This record gives sequence, structure tokens and C-alpha cells, in this order.
Amino acid sequence: MKKILVTGGCGYIGSHTIVDLIENGFEVISVDNNSRSSARILEGVEKITGKKVKNYKVDLCNFDDTFAIFQENEDISGIIHFAAFKAVGESVEQPLLYFENNMVSLINLLKCVQEFNVPNFVFSSSCTVYGNPDQIPVTENTPPKPAESPYGYTKQMGEQVINEFSKAHPTKCILLRYFNPVGAHPSTLIGELPLGKPANLVPAITQTAIGKIPVMNVFGTDYPTRDGSCVRDYIHVCDIASAHTKALELLLSGKSKKRCDVFNLGSGNGVTVLEAIQAFEKVSGVKLNYVLGPRRPGDVIAIYANNDHACQALDWSIKYSLDEMMLTAWKWEQKIQTDARFYQNKSAGLN
Repeated sequence: MKKILVTGGCGYIGSHTIVDLIENGFEVISVDNNSRSSARILEGVEKITGKKVKNYKVDLCNFDDTFAIFQENEDISGIIHFAAFKAVGESVEQPLLYFENNMVSLINLLKCVQEFNVPNFVFSSSCTVYGNPDQIPVTENTPPKPAESPYGYTKQMGEQVINEFSKAHPTKCILLRYFNPVGAHPSTLIGELPLGKPANLVPAITQTAIGKIPVMNVFGTDYPTRDGSCVRDYIHVCDIASAHTKALELLLSGKSKKRCDVFNLGSGNGVTVLEAIQAFEKVSGVKLNYVLGPRRPGDVIAIYANNDHACQALDWSIKYSLDEMMLTAWKWEQKIQTDARFYQNKSAGLN
């Protein structure tokens, strides 16, 4: 089995990708310092796959600790790099935190790739690299506009760093620009676990529906869109995970035509925030308590993907509808609410 290192493996997309990798015959190790994630998520991965995944609780900004992982695992065939801070609003408030964490961790990782001659590297990028595009849907050749947030700039810079690295080193690289991953594994054993108040729409919806959040804000109702709210491209996290495995398989096959290739990972459909809320209300039967408010700094007006390149070159397809995205997200929220009650009862000595 090929050994794959997944950074941010305890995170939302990382954990789902680990499941997909294992189900496709890969051996996986994880590195995640759990500053923005829970190590408990790997228990769900083990229940789904029957495989216990080793996680190195290491901060990739610490080069020596990162280097030690590679010394212990000199047979790594590929890396999928998720580990990064990702909250747009927080990045506007704390830009230096984002530039330091996201860029230093990437550079340290690439230093190890170079030292240990890791042949394949997949980078978790984002549609934020396009900024506010002049035309939608965006293709991989759409000229990037200035990013709307420091988070977006770290993805633009990360892509540039990897592009230049791939010119100077034989490692083959793929940049995956994904749009808005939502939903949870159908087993409800893993899903999104935001720490603190969620920055993304769907966990904000589900936490409001279940009562964790008393009222949800819709940021902006005066955008030039069909209902005034932002337009996004929502895609199920399992579809995203599948694309990462397929990208890695393309690199390992030796059939990748470019030293550094780029793929959009989106459903290809633009959905407004208010339409997403309506879809959730339909599948859950819960009326959401939300208020309309002003725009939020860093938000792009509208963006969705042309995903033809990924569908053709990666032999990838979308399997989950918007309704299924919302339903799996809701079932996951209900599951973790039940788990929370269980652990509270257990700690109180109740059965």
C-alpha cells in the first residue's frame, strides 16, 4: 500500500479524505496539532474504515518537529496538505496570524518534501483565489482578481509558492480549488466540528436549527444577485474527498501532463444564501430563525465553478444533491447533540 501523509487530518475535509483514501487501498498517517480540530474525529474514521490512523500532534510551523515526522516515515508516496487557518472573517481581523500560520507551515512542509524527495503533492486551495470574478462560472484559466481577505491571499500565495517549487524540484503537484464543502459522511460518524461560533453557512444553519445559536445572521441583502444574498457553489464533502483521492491517483499513475496542474472542485451550480436556507428548511422540516443584516467584510459577491476539467481529467463526478448535502449536515448536527448529552450524563454519573 502507498503511504500518504494528510496534514490537517482531524479537520473536516481532511477526515473525510482519509476515509476515502483508506477505502481506495491507501495507508494513511495524519498530522494535526488540533488547534482548530478534535482528535476524536479519528475515532469516527476508525469506525467507518476499521483502520486506526496515527496522528502526529505537531504544529507544522515548527520545522524540527515536522522534519521528525519525515525521518520516521521515509516511505511517504504523497502528501495532501489541508492544514491551515480558514475563517475569512477572522483573517480580516488577524491578518498576521493567517500569513504566518498558513505560509510558514506550507514552506516547512515543502522543505521536507525536497529533503526526502516526496514525489507527489496535493494542495488544498480555494475559490477565494479568484476574488470577485468578472464572469461566472469560473474556469481554471479565469484571471485571478485581488483576494477579498487575507485568507484568500494565503491561498493565492500558496499556489505561487508551489508553482515555483514544482519548476525547481521533480515533485508533481496538483492544486485543488474547491468551493463550499458542506454536509457530512452518511454514517454520521464524522462531519464538521467548528470550534466556537461557526464561520461557515451550513454549520451556522444547523446549529441555529438545533438551538445552539439563538438567531442566525444573513450577511448582506443588497448584493446584485437574484435575491440580494451572496451566491456560492455548495458541494458535498464526500465529493470533495473523492476528488483528492483521484488527484493523488492521477499523480501516482504518472499520467499527469503538467508538473503543477489546477482543478476546480465545485458542483457547477450557484446557490444563494437564502436558497440554501430554504433547502435546509425543506429537508429538515425546521423553520430557521434568521435575521437579515449588513454585508460582512471579506465576502465575495458571487462565485461558482466550471468543473469540466476535474470531471474529465480526474474521472470525477458529483454524487450528492443540495438536498442531500443539507440532510446529511442536519443528521450530523443531531448526532453530535445526542453525543454531547451522552457525555454530559456520563460525567454526571447518569446512565
